[in-house]
Order: sequence, then C-alpha cells, then structure tokens
Amino acid sequence: MRRRWRDGRGKLVVHGRGPGDVVSVPLEIATSYRARTKGLLGRDAVDGAMLLSPANSVHTFRMRIPIDVAYLDRGLMVIAVTTMRPGRLGLPRLRARHVVEAEAGVMAGWGLRVGVRVGVEGTE
Repeated sequence: MRRRWRDGRGKLVVHGRGPGDVVSVPLEIATSYRARTKGLLGRDAVDGAMLLSPANSVHTFRMRIPIDVAYLDRGLMVIAVTTMRPGRLGLPRLRARHVVEAEAGVMAGWGLRVGVRVGVEGTE
C-alpha cells in the first residue's frame, strides 16, 4: 500500500493492546526534501511527534534535545524504537520506510513499541 502525504499536520494514532485502547498524538508531517532535512533541528521542544517520509535513518547533529525515534515499515508497523542524544548518527534500517521522532521518553507512554501498528489521520 503506497502512502502519499504532504507537508502539514495530522494525528498519529497508536493502537494499543485492547479494543478502544488508542492514543492520538499531534503530528507534524515532513515529506518534502526541505522539510525532512530541517526536521526537529533548532527546536527546544516537540509538540507531539514528527513523521519523516520517506526515511530509513536519522541523525541528531545540531539538535538541542534527545529524541525518541521509531522506524516504521511500509505497513506502518513499528520495527525499531531507540532514543538518541544530540550529535549522533543513526544506522539505516533496511525495512524502514518512515520515521517518527518525538521528545525522549514519550513514546513508551504512548505504547509505541516494536510490533505496534500506527495510523496517520487528518492531514491538512
């Protein structure tokens, strides 16, 4: 299933273990080269999360804060989650097609972990 998003805003929907166990997070979508390149650089905080697409790796050079990074496959299944401090280069994940970034520590609270499927809704 091919996904086509545009730069803008939406919601990241994290599906939990049980029915009705869903977390909705404000999402910034970066699909253009310029938006993906800028990402979270120069920010002191993140309101929700940022989706980079297409992407299979990230770096934290020139970032001010540590971030959580979730790598998603083409079906929006989480294949890896890691926390990165500023000044690091993440290794590419071969099966990853999208990357979600957020402030360090928040993804665990959302239930975002390996094997969880997410959704993207309401892009403007």
